[in-house]
Amino acid sequence: MTRRSMTKRAAIVTATAIVAVGTVGTVAATAGTDAPKKPTKKAIAGLFNTWNAALQTGDSKKVADLYAKDAVLLPTVSNKVRTDRAGIVDYFQHFLENKPVGKKVQTIINVLDSDSAVDTGVYEFTLTDPDTGAKRVVEARYTYEYEKQGGQWKIVNHHSSAMPEG
Repeated sequence: MTRRSMTKRAAIVTATAIVAVGTVGTVAATAGTDAPKKPTKKAIAGLFNTWNAALQTGDSKKVADLYAKDAVLLPTVSNKVRTDRAGIVDYFQHFLENKPVGKKVQTIINVLDSDSAVDTGVYEFTLTDPDTGAKRVVEARYTYEYEKQGGQWKIVNHHSSAMPEG
């Protein structure tokens, strides 16, 4: 082998090594980018809007569809803890008779990871008496715990209680 071909060969080996190291560095730097991204607080806040819109349909089953199969509901106007779909549907059948329209007064959102978040605060509902048509506003504290299940956000825990001083 001539000296010139040896130099050429060394240059090719060196260039190949540099490309390989650069590729490994790039792969290492981007390895974590496939991890699911955390949702924004705005996205989590929007889940309440979806729930409130389901209330407006008047269909308790549509509301219950937003809850996980093993969700726990501690509702505002019932002493009964609801721990399955049938119980949640039953609660909303009665609650929806009052044509509730919810509005957040204060909200604090904690995004825990890419698949779970908590929205807690104060909301109010305008309720319409089904017999008289009279409207009243009820203020309550709330907590929604959300989990992403099968690619969809579901309510796994919902606690709502009337304000103690209201």
